[in-house]
Amino acid sequence: MKYFSITEFKCHCGKCGNDPPMNRKFLDMIEMARGISDVTYNVESGYRCPAHNEAVGSTSTNHTRGLAADIITLDSQTRGKILKGLYKAGFIRVGISFKRGFVHCDINDGPESCWDYD
Repeated sequence: MKYFSITEFKCHCGKCGNDPPMNRKFLDMIEMARGISDVTYNVESGYRCPAHNEAVGSTSTNHTRGLAADIITLDSQTRGKILKGLYKAGFIRVGISFKRGFVHCDINDGPESCWDYD
């Protein structure tokens, strides 16, 4: 990968220690999105082992299946560029947390949607 290292997508639980089983299609799409956006993507959360996913309060399996990432966005201009890149790369499922400063993207089967975590 040109813009990412697979270690950026590792689980942050500190216990499982496995290489993240990220989905190849997802990695190709987020790589393309990063190139389009022309801003650095700081991955806050990529793969999560099931225990860590539960510990952070998620009921979704997107992260546990390597189909999702949360990208830190500290300002509106960066957020806009990241969103543009994600949509142009083909992501149709995006969540935004303005309070916690991140954008979520996934390729889980589901309807085209955009949601607010706050």
